[in-house]
Amino acid sequence: MTRILVVDDEYVDREVARRCLSSWDGDVELEFANDGAEALAIVDAKTIDLVLTDLRMPDVDGLELVERLRDEHPLIPVVLMTARGSEQIAVKALAAGAASYVPKDEIEEELCETIAQVLDVAEARRTRSELLAFLHRETHFELTNDIHLIHPLVAYFQDSLERLEFGNEAVRTRIGMALSEGVANAIVRGNLEVGSELRATDRDAYDALIVERQGQEPYADRRVYCTAMESVAEVRYTIRDEGNGFDPASVPDPTAAENLLAVSGRGIMLMRTFMDEVKYNAKGNAVTLVKLAEPE
Repeated sequence: MTRILVVDDEYVDREVARRCLSSWDGDVELEFANDGAEALAIVDAKTIDLVLTDLRMPDVDGLELVERLRDEHPLIPVVLMTARGSEQIAVKALAAGAASYVPKDEIEEELCETIAQVLDVAEARRTRSELLAFLHRETHFELTNDIHLIHPLVAYFQDSLERLEFGNEAVRTRIGMALSEGVANAIVRGNLEVGSELRATDRDAYDALIVERQGQEPYADRRVYCTAMESVAEVRYTIRDEGNGFDPASVPDPTAAENLLAVSGRGIMLMRTFMDEVKYNAKGNAVTLVKLAEPE
């Protein structure tokens, strides 16, 4: 059973939509609302598969309804019924998240086909969201000590998080920052053994030493291994280098106010701030970063 909510303050227009949808081949149950405020109350109370709405209505109009549904019920598609004179607001509503539109003077010819198309797309999206709950993905990268690989690697993992629908853009950015710091530490401090103390005193010498050791044994042949284990519940990244390791306890607490401006420990501070768990192995050459999904 497909439940469609028709929103229009004009009785005649609601009846036209009802008559068209009643003749549709699909198994349809119709709900009706006089304006956006009433529609939002119905959506909160019942399972609605699609909203068909007019644009010009008192109180909550069609544009605001689209915006509210986008934020509060993003999986419910909205189809607009547009009349002459409402073209500009229709464009804004489409940009705000409406899935399609039907001109009111073409409702009888176009409505059922348009709704069928939108429902097919929406069902595919809902099914994909349900499928993601069963996804447990493991990815492995073996990297050279080229620091220019860091940004593409982080971008890959951020794209993966977006496909997984893990967190919002801000969460994905913070995870990306933590990963960037973790991989940079593994390459520079782990494999190349270039410490932050030199960076603090002579940045040019620091950069030059990185370039030199990228082509010098034993540093050049060392690799960084990145493993990502992703699900809708949590993401877990392990970054391991082939350096000598270090004692994480020897790093001054980077979250303490007096150490905030120090170059040393900045990466650890960001990782601890942005991730839910940061754990090093006994040797200190591997770090595991964990981020849990926020409860809905």
